[in-house]
Amino acid sequence: MQKAIKYTIFETRWGYFGLAGTEYGLLRTCLPGPVPEKIKGQLLKSLPPVNRESSTEYRVSRIEFDKTFFKTAQEQIIAYFEGACINFVNVPIVLDGCSSFLSSALNACRNIGFGRTMSYSGLAKKIGRPAAARAVGSALAKNPLPLIIPCHRVVRSDGKIGGFSAAGGKALKTKLLKHEQAAIIDCKQLI
Repeated sequence: MQKAIKYTIFETRWGYFGLAGTEYGLLRTCLPGPVPEKIKGQLLKSLPPVNRESSTEYRVSRIEFDKTFFKTAQEQIIAYFEGACINFVNVPIVLDGCSSFLSSALNACRNIGFGRTMSYSGLAKKIGRPAAARAVGSALAKNPLPLIIPCHRVVRSDGKIGGFSAAGGKALKTKLLKHEQAAIIDCKQLI
């Protein structure tokens, strides 16, 4: 089956953010950065190649820019970086090519609520693999959809931040967690 992949890059308060996917759901995201061309390069390098067989069981016929691609998700992401309390559980995603373990870890991670954290071992228990905390950490390092799948909310059991493989590393993970904590305080004040 041939599919067209669309992508968009748009500006948020934290920099340019990238989305890529098909009409069925997002395949990749790229966290904010200051240079849109760099975001585009990071976003597109991880997509299946055009017109070549891939492990995702389909061939990509073309990759095209679409400013309106997943417009509602764009609006939600912009609002998130402006301080709105937003979870992205309703944004359609596609985890083609992921192992069952990786899919389980990513889907469980996706359900960690805004402003909350869970330990790697807690997430391992949640997917029925209580001895697999390190494997969960390795799986999250392969997260193709950061922010939509909030792997930044997974921390070490001792409360320390743990790793973060996205550009910006632990500093960005810490910034995201602090951002959500501040947003929760602001959201509660509005109630």
